[in-house]
Amino acid sequence: MPPTDVTTLIRTELPRLAGSLRKVGELILADPAAVTHSSAAELGRRTGTSQATVTRFCRAIGLDSYQHLLIELAQERGRGEVSDWGSAEIGPDISPDDDLERVVTVVGSADLRAVQQTIDRIDLDALERTAQAVARARRIDVYGVGGSGAVALETEVRLFRIGCSVRGWNEVHAAATSAALLTPADVAIGISRSGATRETVEPFELAKERGATTVAITADPKSPLARAADVRLISYTSEASFPTGIIGARHSVLVLIDCLYARVAQLSYQRASASLALTDHIAGQHAVKHRRTR
Repeated sequence: MPPTDVTTLIRTELPRLAGSLRKVGELILADPAAVTHSSAAELGRRTGTSQATVTRFCRAIGLDSYQHLLIELAQERGRGEVSDWGSAEIGPDISPDDDLERVVTVVGSADLRAVQQTIDRIDLDALERTAQAVARARRIDVYGVGGSGAVALETEVRLFRIGCSVRGWNEVHAAATSAALLTPADVAIGISRSGATRETVEPFELAKERGATTVAITADPKSPLARAADVRLISYTSEASFPTGIIGARHSVLVLIDCLYARVAQLSYQRASASLALTDHIAGQHAVKHRRTR
């Protein structure tokens, strides 16, 4: 595993686990420090399951064995103790009585961890395949709604600036209409943290039927969006709540978008350079000139 938090991996996988496997995951997240001093059999008893179930849980989240889980938990605890972010001492939650210093520290920690975890786990092959497809695409559709819709529009702004024919869609009828007009020469990018948002999945699946290369950007590699994708880019988040919610999710996705943008610009260097040269002056022309005061 890359040097990142195994508890984040468990949180990511937990919604897909059911019954006894979910019980094991929930207990580990509730007290990971105590688990490092427990045997698999003991953890099975504490969750009302069995040693075999604990072993199956480890394999379900991508670990080789229970010993592998213990090593990852110990390493995570060690990283927390030396971290400059202070997350180990402060914890993940924000309460109504917390002062502003704690709020800033918790939010900053969640954002930094989400970005770092995503960087640590980027699938370079998937990123390269996506960049190659986008660089040569006749047209690029980007689908997303809500918070992911804002990221879809941000993706449009980045790629459009370097000469790509791209459009971000955050309304399902318009997205479906565009998807129906795609061809095998095109690319469709679906952005959804859950990977299960119908307004994003439906046009994405239609784009795949039309033969377009489909790229899913999601936190759930087993979601409907991911299953419909030719290529998957996975984002990671650190949880912080007030009283519930995810902080850092958008930052982790934007890291992927920035990496994609930079690689596409490399692959289409002449086009990107020409596009930037033609547009660099625009912002300066619209800057408000300061008046001197007497």
